[in-house]
Amino acid sequence: MAKSEEQKTNTAVALKYDGEEAPTITATGEGSVADEIIRIAKESNVPLYENADLVALLSKLELGDNIPEVLYKVIAEIIAFAYHIQNKVPEGFNRESGEMERREKPIN
Repeated sequence: MAKSEEQKTNTAVALKYDGEEAPTITATGEGSVADEIIRIAKESNVPLYENADLVALLSKLELGDNIPEVLYKVIAEIIAFAYHIQNKVPEGFNRESGEMERREKPIN
């Protein structure tokens, strides 16, 4: 969620990440729609992250779009932080070694 200093309007973007594909845009909105996205996220204990520049970029995408590859690293860091603050680890992560198990994906 982010507020534009000029407009003082909330903008929110929700992402879904399944651990397999790139995160996708599941909701975007401004004003009261953004407030509702944020309310639902809070009620569902979904971590929130504020970054006006990132929200501005992501809000230009369509629902269901994957995030662009250029944003993979920053989104990965946000997802890792969200896991950390919830004391969770991704499936296949070994806490002792700090490494992910390798999962091969079949080539179609």
